[in-house]
Amino acid sequence: MEYPSKVLAKAVDEISGLPGIGKKTALRLALHLLRQPNSRAVSLGNSLINLVNEIKYCKECHNFSDFDICEICSNTKRNDELLCVVEDVRDVMAIENTGKYTGKYLVLGGKISPMEGIGPNQLNIASIEKKLNEGKVRELIFALSATMEGDTTAYYIYKKFKTFEIDFSSIARGISVGDELEYADEISLGRSIINRFPYNDSNS
Repeated sequence: MEYPSKVLAKAVDEISGLPGIGKKTALRLALHLLRQPNSRAVSLGNSLINLVNEIKYCKECHNFSDFDICEICSNTKRNDELLCVVEDVRDVMAIENTGKYTGKYLVLGGKISPMEGIGPNQLNIASIEKKLNEGKVRELIFALSATMEGDTTAYYIYKKFKTFEIDFSSIARGISVGDELEYADEISLGRSIINRFPYNDSNS
């Protein structure tokens, strides 16, 4: 597509680099911004700059945060004995939206996937060991996607830490096999947390 301006073309290229946005949608968004007051585009630009420059990863759970320790980890009303292991920050948000979980989290930052070249050492599994060594955790909950990679990740973590005197559990499979956690509806996800089942060698 030919553009009347190189500045416009550059903006369209940058916007279309975002997931799920093609060139036509990117052009529509760019033209929409041009029709708005300049302050709107400036505000959007500043918020994106702040996003990449100021957002932090919680030192305790690896969730996004405005501070070194996120609001969940610093909340004394949360149950330290429950540690929910998830793949992604979006999964924390999905579970929190159910209002059914009162423990804390550990964000792995992905799942074991040989096809994508992701091994255990590239995930935040060492942080789980640190948490378990502190002696507060009594139950480790797997809230991973119902996929082969999710199951492989859960089993690896279970095998690595099963000598610890804690309970292992997994969210109930009200989530369809093959589904990513973030796309589950809040009611199904909430029930899956409440109706979690023990995790052991029979789950492999």
